[in-house]
Amino acid sequence: MNKRPVEIESFKGKKITVMGLGLFGGGVGAVKYLASQGADVTVTDLKSAEELSASLKLLDDLAVKFRLGKHFEEDFVSTDMLVVSPAVPNDSRFLQLAFENNICIDSELSIFFRLCPAPIIGVTGSNGKSTTTSLLGEMLKEAGIKTWVGGNIGISLLENLEEIKPDDVVVLEISSFQLEYLAMIEMSPHISIVTNIAPNHLDRHETMENYISIKKTIIHYQQEDDYAITNYDDPILKKWETKGHQLWFSATKELEHGAFLRNNEIIINHNSKSTVIPCSTQINIKGIHNWQNIMAASYAAILMHADVESIKNAITGFTGLEHRLEYAQSINEVQYYNDSKATTPEAAIAGVKAFDSPTILIAGGYDKQVSLHQFAQECARNTKCVILIGNTAKTIQTLIQDIKEKKRKPEVYMAASLDESVRKASEVAEPGDIVLLSPACASFGMFANYEERGKKFKEFVRHIVAEAPC
Repeated sequence: MNKRPVEIESFKGKKITVMGLGLFGGGVGAVKYLASQGADVTVTDLKSAEELSASLKLLDDLAVKFRLGKHFEEDFVSTDMLVVSPAVPNDSRFLQLAFENNICIDSELSIFFRLCPAPIIGVTGSNGKSTTTSLLGEMLKEAGIKTWVGGNIGISLLENLEEIKPDDVVVLEISSFQLEYLAMIEMSPHISIVTNIAPNHLDRHETMENYISIKKTIIHYQQEDDYAITNYDDPILKKWETKGHQLWFSATKELEHGAFLRNNEIIINHNSKSTVIPCSTQINIKGIHNWQNIMAASYAAILMHADVESIKNAITGFTGLEHRLEYAQSINEVQYYNDSKATTPEAAIAGVKAFDSPTILIAGGYDKQVSLHQFAQECARNTKCVILIGNTAKTIQTLIQDIKEKKRKPEVYMAASLDESVRKASEVAEPGDIVLLSPACASFGMFANYEERGKKFKEFVRHIVAEAPC
């Protein structure tokens, strides 16, 4: 569906419908900002007031109308503007209704992009966005640079707009859903980081070509003084071109111009200068994919004039994010790790590869219509045991069983719930093993989101600890 973006300079007195309040901050941030600007705001969401209670509490003191549990056509026709959550599917009949009535359709992030006075660093990719965004934010803050971190990471900066100064720096995680709306206003960040490209969200984007095209928005509208930092090791990204400065990072090749690894040091060759960031073995986040995230963040920090010591301190002090290869607990010399954020096969493969110890993998979930063949290959190659849950469980089981060339295959178990899978893992685990939740799939149908899934995993692990004999 083609959408017509319309610039609205002032929101005062405008009737604005916010479609999708949600639980992750974007809807709340949009409502707070628009109300503060004098807009007449109506919030509509298919979820009930009970389901949205956490978000609604943050809006208690605002004169905002709520239409919850269902949508009403008049809110999409008798309005000046529609601000849409990126989670709303493109084929929504209410979205189409607004379009047919020439209503301005916008998003929280697009409004922020148009109005933000500070340079924006945008981070996207199929995997590693959140880690790279958070780590870069820590590097810049450590260097004494006033930095704002938000976006798809779960924080709306729209309500902070009046506090953000031109000399500050904004770091945003940007999803493919958000990029669809950013394409409408034809804007890209001043510095764009793309961690990698792999099949994801094809249930929404339909084809890999569409998905790649949407991701490319992050560099498509850059100008000559902008920068694109992309993964040299990714065959798709290697073909991308930008009007701005094209910069690379690589975990496999020493680059004459770019960032690479050499003996646990990050080398950045840029503008005829070589910068060395010594990391030795003081990295708290596991896996070669995290080295790539670290390199990408370091390159952007150097571009923003952060000093080497600050970058190094941020790297060595960074313990990772919740639900991303997060150490949960040890029970009888078995270590449990929560990697619930691994909602794609590629992310789960990186998780499995991060460990040298025998690994018992808990995987499966909602089917996003992406291929699980390579993931099944990696399970057969690098796991001791696989415990499967969710809609994709049977598919993954069949793929593992159909692998012909492997003499030894992992034991495969089916579980009806995450609780059951954790208990099964604890039964088959031996001292020295790793139990890893790295699902390769989204959580829909079993949990509200990957965060709830990860928290439940840790809760079930704690129950096993409580029941374990002293």
